[in-house]
Amino acid sequence: MVGKFFKGIGVLVLLALVVMAVSVIRFDNTKQELVPKYALAPSQFVELDSGAVAHVRDQGNMDGPVLVLIHGSNASLHTWEPWVAQLKGKYRIVTMDMPGHGLTGAVPGDDYSRSGMGAFTHDVLGKLGVSHYAIGGNSMGGGVAAQYAEDYPDEVTALILVDAAGLPRKANPDEKVPLAFRLARMPVINHIMLYVSPRSMFAEGVRKVFVDQAKVTEEMIDRYYDLNLYAGNRYATMLRFQLPMDDGKVAARLDEIKAPTLVLWGDKDGLIPVANAHEFGRRIAGAKVVIYPDVGHIPMEEVADKSAADVDDFLSAALVMPQAAPASETPKVPESLPGNPE
Repeated sequence: MVGKFFKGIGVLVLLALVVMAVSVIRFDNTKQELVPKYALAPSQFVELDSGAVAHVRDQGNMDGPVLVLIHGSNASLHTWEPWVAQLKGKYRIVTMDMPGHGLTGAVPGDDYSRSGMGAFTHDVLGKLGVSHYAIGGNSMGGGVAAQYAEDYPDEVTALILVDAAGLPRKANPDEKVPLAFRLARMPVINHIMLYVSPRSMFAEGVRKVFVDQAKVTEEMIDRYYDLNLYAGNRYATMLRFQLPMDDGKVAARLDEIKAPTLVLWGDKDGLIPVANAHEFGRRIAGAKVVIYPDVGHIPMEEVADKSAADVDDFLSAALVMPQAAPASETPKVPESLPGNPE
């Protein structure tokens, strides 16, 4: 009788463990599940020579100057939609999900380095037939954009850095790194995250990059959660967080950047300190720096109207459109902008 009792208890404990495991384990989301939800028009999928299939949006004024925008870590092209809404009447805007992100997902060769992302971006633009463009990026994407301007100086007409990575990290007592980012760097734990990825962890991460919490919606959190669980993205994140993304290589070449440069930053950024904005301003000749008070890590979403207007003002002054130049003249890009107001 006692044996049967303990056997019954054992079965209940096992069932409880199974229920707990099922409740926390999250399998990958499939293309069939997410494409109808997150790849609405004007989304397209561009097959690259590498075998990667890029989720891309090419929209706005197709006769206007081209603006290419690169999102940050664990984000997607959707983060730029507030700018698209403000700027599409004047600019042709190209956004894309980077390797290991959004609906691009994992890529052949598993290259999630900054150089790999730059090559990916260049391949996408080649497929779209775009050869001269302004390029901008936020956070991780800002580091990619900065290196891109160093690597392809003859193609980049202007550079926009938004709370950008690319400078070596320094100790920051006020740093507010999301839990998911910290766990992604921990051996063993990062493997567990391939299967255990609670929505609450993504909600915490999204909320930390905003000062104005009213801008954080359940729909936004759902999008981050769904796309980070897209097939292959969690494994790509694990690989990417093992790379030395801010190793000084981009910073060492910042003086090579000749394109007019705009640096935008939220002064309450808890991920990358506002001091880095001024450092970019000092290292890139003629760079203009704009700081937004009481704004976090992603100004293009938190203060979309103001930041988009600043971008428009900057590009209007900085760009000489190839389309607008007489056929007999070679378009020129100004070498610098007025000094950095710090």
